[in-house]
Amino acid sequence: MATTIRVTREFSFEMAHVLGNYDGPCRNIHGHSYKLLVTLTGIPADDTTSPKNGMVIDFAEMKRIVNREIISIFDHSVVLSKEYEKDKLNSLLEMFENINLVDYQPTCENLVTDFAGRLTGKFPDGVRLHSLRLHETANMFAEWFANDNN
Repeated sequence: MATTIRVTREFSFEMAHVLGNYDGPCRNIHGHSYKLLVTLTGIPADDTTSPKNGMVIDFAEMKRIVNREIISIFDHSVVLSKEYEKDKLNSLLEMFENINLVDYQPTCENLVTDFAGRLTGKFPDGVRLHSLRLHETANMFAEWFANDNN
């Protein structure tokens, strides 16, 4: 009987954001050292002739996919809602080179949901995204689980 296994890899990136219309200090531009834990599920390969025998996914392949879909886009960027105040937005667009405009308020909760959408379906056949955990600080994080979102 095949056994389903979960594998997790941790990623780190630096990112700034602004929470427009927020009633606390996060309404100002500020940054975090984010930590993203990506958990996949699948059945390890059972082929003694394959160099990937015993693996759900090669961690190097997982790294390539997450770097392409998330890290290369968000690392060292400023993330703002497209609805952010237009005059301030125009000033920021002039000041910073790497600005990501998103269709949502860039909270940790919304970011992890966006990341799940960017990663779902990007892994090899038989390997699926199980969960994401996005740490905004060492003691605050948001989680997304596939089973909660079917």
